[in-house]
Amino acid sequence: MTEAVATTGAEPEPRASWLAMIVVALGQVLMSFNINALRVSVGGIVASFNTSPTTVGTAIVIHSLIVAGLVMVGAKIAARYGARLVFQATAGLFGGAVMIMALSPSATLMIAAQAVAGAASAALVPTLVVLIAANYRGRQQTQALGWLGASEAMGGVVAFLVAGSLGTWIGWRYPFALLAVLGAGVFFLGRRLSPVEGQRDLKIDWVGFGLVALAIPLISIGFNSINSWGLLLAEPTAPFGILGLSPAPVMIIVGIVLGQAFFAWSRRRRAAQRTPLIDPQVIARPRQRAAVFTMFMIVMLGSAVSFLIPLYIEIVQGRSSLETAFAIIPYSLSIFVAAALASRLLDWVSSRLVARCAFVMVAVALASLGVVIRNEWETLMVILGLIVLGLGQGALVTTVFNVLTAASPEALAGDVASLRGTTNNLAGAVGTAIAGALLIGVLSASVTRELAENPVIPEDLKAQVDLDNIDFVSNDHLLEVLAETTAASKQVSEAVRINTEGRSRALRICFLALTGLALVAIFPAGGLPGYDATARARRRR
Repeated sequence: MTEAVATTGAEPEPRASWLAMIVVALGQVLMSFNINALRVSVGGIVASFNTSPTTVGTAIVIHSLIVAGLVMVGAKIAARYGARLVFQATAGLFGGAVMIMALSPSATLMIAAQAVAGAASAALVPTLVVLIAANYRGRQQTQALGWLGASEAMGGVVAFLVAGSLGTWIGWRYPFALLAVLGAGVFFLGRRLSPVEGQRDLKIDWVGFGLVALAIPLISIGFNSINSWGLLLAEPTAPFGILGLSPAPVMIIVGIVLGQAFFAWSRRRRAAQRTPLIDPQVIARPRQRAAVFTMFMIVMLGSAVSFLIPLYIEIVQGRSSLETAFAIIPYSLSIFVAAALASRLLDWVSSRLVARCAFVMVAVALASLGVVIRNEWETLMVILGLIVLGLGQGALVTTVFNVLTAASPEALAGDVASLRGTTNNLAGAVGTAIAGALLIGVLSASVTRELAENPVIPEDLKAQVDLDNIDFVSNDHLLEVLAETTAASKQVSEAVRINTEGRSRALRICFLALTGLALVAIFPAGGLPGYDATARARRRR
């Protein structure tokens, strides 16, 4: 799209005001702030609702799941009623949802509020790219797309700082109340955007929506439940079994099949000259499919890291939300810087080279985190690892987004945006689910092995502790549980040691597993475009 716009005439397009970009960026900040505030508020939410840290992970997964499942139909709603109108309406709905989040008396209502926020985001996400396309042209449009990716990272920085500070000093609820106020502000500022005429005769593909709405939850829930339901054979905790098999892998396979059926249906609908939920043209070329795969991989890795880091700092180290925020800010800032500068970098080097180098950086950073992570975390090494990780992640997000938009005509801006939203949120849900499942699975196996032949922990004490429901908990919480048992002081000390070593081992294995995924993505990223000097010269005009 961006290259197509740049070649429509010999004269450069007049530069438009950046006010519209500021408003669009604030819409992106709304969504980014919300998710990252959840991550940095783990300790406060756990204490407030007396729940497990994985409850926050569940809220994130459900939010991302709803966005991924509804974003395609959200794009068509925006196309039918006009992007600016939908942008304003969903910003207001999002603000109301996070206000409910701030006032929620229970974890259940908190999760429900995040579900509503996810539904609002599903319609808000596609409007962002459409509004950029309506307000900017040529090189300015390419810059705006880069700033859109950067604003997502900036929302994370602001969330970590604001939510960390307020969560430490007065409570985790206040950042979400402030976010509700920002939602109201975005609603009113939306009137300053250029109107986008709606297509009132547009028919929504409800068959395609049904296929997507089934496929994405099946894939996400399957990944999220592998640990508790079983990788292959059904565990006792599984809701049902399929000839003795765990329902988790079956759901993943069925979800993938339904996803393939969706794309087959979309191609058939387009051949019949009817509007599909998403035009297959946006993934028709190998470079577009490579871009989608690359985007999925980096967002999945980033979501997993964003879940693991706060969990470690707040639960293992017992630090405050503010300390967590300061530890993560270098990571988010490096994403912001790389995302903002990547569009300029693409004028000189190919997307393929940027993507491969970025994945190498991500793999090196993840491996370094896996090596240095201990209960006494060396701050300098962690900061360096997070900075390198953020630079690679930010460069990748902007690069693949520009590849997708440049390869599609402007008329498909909404489809590109919905593809981006679906990929990002499905990857986010899968990344968080994989991190949580791997973390608890390794921890459970480690603790079970340690206790199997441990002479200090007797069988009667094991019977008093629910070993079938091992979770990632702080030592303080473990001491509270042991205080209600017959454990002697020596047995308590041994249990704390097992928990401490088990958590550290589980986190290291998680980071090393993520390193492997980053390495796997290096060669598929070679499907992105090589350097095209003529196209780059046109873009720089």
